[in-house]
Amino acid sequence: MKKLVLMVAAIAAVSFASCGNKAADAEQAKADSIRIADSIAAAEAAAAELAAAEAAAADSVATDSVAEVK
Repeated sequence: MKKLVLMVAAIAAVSFASCGNKAADAEQAKADSIRIADSIAAAEAAAAELAAAEAAAADSVATDSVAEVK
């Protein structure tokens, strides 16, 4: 009987330990998500800026070539 009680206590201890600190894990996951979203937003802004610069360069080249043809 003592072995059975000891086994149940050991299983209970393991089950409590496996639950961990879910609040801290959730907070860390939220911080990671915010960091990743900020990184994605910065990359998209840089890509949009690059596309705008390329479009402006293409427009100036097109304007120059049209001026030469006339």
